[in-house]
Amino acid sequence: MKRNKEQIEYKENTELLAKFAKALAHPVRVEILNYLGKQSCCFTGDLVTIFPLAQSTISQHLKELKNAGLIQGELNPPKIKYCINKENWELSKRLFQNFFE
Repeated sequence: MKRNKEQIEYKENTELLAKFAKALAHPVRVEILNYLGKQSCCFTGDLVTIFPLAQSTISQHLKELKNAGLIQGELNPPKIKYCINKENWELSKRLFQNFFE
């Protein structure tokens, strides 16, 4: 059965919303996004000093946020610099707003 453009957009938007929601489903990830939203960028080590968690735990949360496309990382040996993925962050806000309306 052939799907029309509206059905495809609906499915893609629904899947994206679920992906963003899953990434936001942990309080530490929400706090990381809040922090990154107030900074231009930061390094993993910066977050380890802010949050009372092991670096491996912070790295796992960063990985989840990056996989969801909400943040991006830039390798700057020996560190990784993270910042908000502005395009996807704006998209996530629109999708959530549409969902709650």
